[in-house]
Amino acid sequence: MATKHEQIIQHILSLSVGHKISVRQIAKELGVSDGTAYRAIKEAENQGIVSTIERVGTIRIERKNRENFERLSFAEVINIIDGQVLGGKTGLHKTLNKFVIGAMQLDAMMRYTEANSLLIIGNRVEAHELALNEGAAVLITGGFDTEDHIKRLADEKELPIISTSYDTFTVAAMINRAIYDQLIKKEIVFVGDIFTPYEVSWFLQAGDTVGEWYELNEKSGHTRFPVIDDSNRVLGMVTSKDVVAKEASLLIDKVMSKNPQVVQAKTSLASVAHMMVWEGIEVVPVVDQASRLQGVISRQDVLKALQQIQRQPQVGETIDDIVSRSLIDSEDDKPVYHADVTPQMTNQLGTLSNGVFTSLITEASSRLLMHYKKGDLVVENLTVYFLKPMQIDSKLVIKPKLLEAGRMYAKIEVEVYNERKIAGKGLIMAQLIDR
Repeated sequence: MATKHEQIIQHILSLSVGHKISVRQIAKELGVSDGTAYRAIKEAENQGIVSTIERVGTIRIERKNRENFERLSFAEVINIIDGQVLGGKTGLHKTLNKFVIGAMQLDAMMRYTEANSLLIIGNRVEAHELALNEGAAVLITGGFDTEDHIKRLADEKELPIISTSYDTFTVAAMINRAIYDQLIKKEIVFVGDIFTPYEVSWFLQAGDTVGEWYELNEKSGHTRFPVIDDSNRVLGMVTSKDVVAKEASLLIDKVMSKNPQVVQAKTSLASVAHMMVWEGIEVVPVVDQASRLQGVISRQDVLKALQQIQRQPQVGETIDDIVSRSLIDSEDDKPVYHADVTPQMTNQLGTLSNGVFTSLITEASSRLLMHYKKGDLVVENLTVYFLKPMQIDSKLVIKPKLLEAGRMYAKIEVEVYNERKIAGKGLIMAQLIDR
């Protein structure tokens, strides 16, 4: 039977997009406490099915597919630009396809303004009306208001008209930045994107026997299974090592490993890869917040996804992407790399930032291991030394050196030179993931 928390989430999912939600209303309708309703609404917000807006409240919004991740809803725009809704609140759940800056003549502006777009403009009431009639929402900059008949039109068309104190170009930059951040997030792979769901995964009940482990082993070809109770909560993991030489009638909960490592759908691929390498785990159960089994993720799933990521083109660039792109291999066979200190890599003083220096050392170490065909690394410990500032436009020479390497670990020393003088050093202890 579903818990109260799950019942509230299912109730919210059943509501129409644009429906307004409140803690008291949910508590009254479903007969739960205000605290339970509040926690469930917060979880719904984390899942991207509701959005909370100051001075408006919480509304049901459409959950995004990964392919539409770069689209923002008008509700999200309000939170980004700290806006105030003047009219058209029922349309806040809608997404914008593009935004148009109204810094041109009215006729020219209307040629670019279309349905599901957002017109960013100042105190030009005629433009507000024309945009709404074209099916576009309106964002008024400079803190201006608009006339009452425009607000009524926005309500009628179910298109938001929003006011913000920021100027037009600041607002455009803020929205652009948010879309760009969404693109970067789209590329990050989570456990929820690649795991095998509960419906098609293999598992055992606590009351099953060792004999039933062998039956499941023969059916599936797998040797590791989560063990769950009657409420689907994960109690343990059972492997071939646990059942070897055991009586077929012995209960599984007598031989399983209790309190196993688990992950959630929102766990990043990097985190689960690190766990699997460090703990030597082949299969990890995927659970929800109540520890109920959602599925499993295997080492093969993780490696396949890591290899696929490396083949994908990057759409949004993080600092690590900039560092990776700026690192140039030496022309000779030695693993030596060159990099220029660009403005994006510097701090407010114009010298190489701590974070970028760390990224340079990590990237050089990763390439060194690839040079020796050792595989990918997961950093366990990193020590850095800044010996002198590296200012903007400096040309750096980065020399990684493999000190020790085993089947599962590596120790690497990295020296960074500027104008032929050593400017910084790093020492990395890393776990290895075979390719």
